[in-house]
Amino acid sequence: MINRAEDLQDVVKRARNRDAVALDTEFIWERTYYPRLGLIQLALSQDECFLIDPCALDDLSPLGDLLADPAVVKILHDAPQDLAILRHATGADPKSIFDTRLGAGFAGLSSTLSLAALVEILLGIKLDKAETRTNWLKRPLDHGQKEYALDDVRYLGKMRTLLLERATPEAGSWLEEELQKLDKPETYGGISDQERYLKIRGASRLDRRSLAILQELTLWREKEARKRDRPRGHIVRDNVLLCIASQRLDDQAAIQECGEISPRCVAAYGPPMIGSVNRGLGQSEKNCPPLLRNIKLSKTEKAALVSLQDFIVQQGDSHGIDPALLGNKGELKELIKQTTSSPSQMRQGRGWRKIFLAEFIER
Repeated sequence: MINRAEDLQDVVKRARNRDAVALDTEFIWERTYYPRLGLIQLALSQDECFLIDPCALDDLSPLGDLLADPAVVKILHDAPQDLAILRHATGADPKSIFDTRLGAGFAGLSSTLSLAALVEILLGIKLDKAETRTNWLKRPLDHGQKEYALDDVRYLGKMRTLLLERATPEAGSWLEEELQKLDKPETYGGISDQERYLKIRGASRLDRRSLAILQELTLWREKEARKRDRPRGHIVRDNVLLCIASQRLDDQAAIQECGEISPRCVAAYGPPMIGSVNRGLGQSEKNCPPLLRNIKLSKTEKAALVSLQDFIVQQGDSHGIDPALLGNKGELKELIKQTTSSPSQMRQGRGWRKIFLAEFIER
């Protein structure tokens, strides 16, 4: 366990002399806005694996130097969340990332495989996942916890090699294009504060004015949750915000009737919530968010969607690409709607996806 600054500097120095290293994190994310980082795993090779203790180290900037070093490939499985956590912990923007989950999708495998499933497929090794619910902030960690954590990075280097060998040259170049997006924090930073309202279940039932109010409410809540380092739902629940927005409530007594909100919460947050409502009501009509509606296809368009899905499966088999990487059903429905106008506005109209779908779009 690396818990001294000089030991961290030493292992990072060794890591920066390698072509590639493997990384993972363990964290707790239950009562806070930001994940509480409990452990960082680093592997220089299958036999040289280290546990870095962020609970004992005040300065993780040496690790940030490694993350930001474009000369060293950082291998992770399902990288986005770990990258966001490491960026927040170190202040550095990670560069040169290889995501084995993503790599699997370009190597004839599913792009949604867990680490344990991928290790078993590629290496025939069954990982012990008994420590999944461990409290990674508690010390000391026992032998089982440490071995579990080390297994999360021990095999990543070998799997990267195998995935690159399995990928066709064309799929390999497409994978590289997709991996380069992970050099940009906006790729894994999550939805923006301005778009957070889109995550509220039931928002699609609101008119534009109520959506403007909901957008203001979620903007306020995001800032409050971030300031207090508390989960969003511990500030005000989604269904309460939806109720306030849909009924355009602008007084505390009415807000109290919304349901799962305590008098104490109304007393504390009523004024800023009412301010959010008033800002939404004050928006000009043209600046209100657009309506959220499910995309409805005509009979002809539904047939075209089926044809597109069949095409993607067939092309995916041919190129060794997981069809799921081309887009979700909502995106494909939107593509069918736009094939006669401007598909280039969508990710399916750019880069490797455009090449993959060219034959279908040009029909």
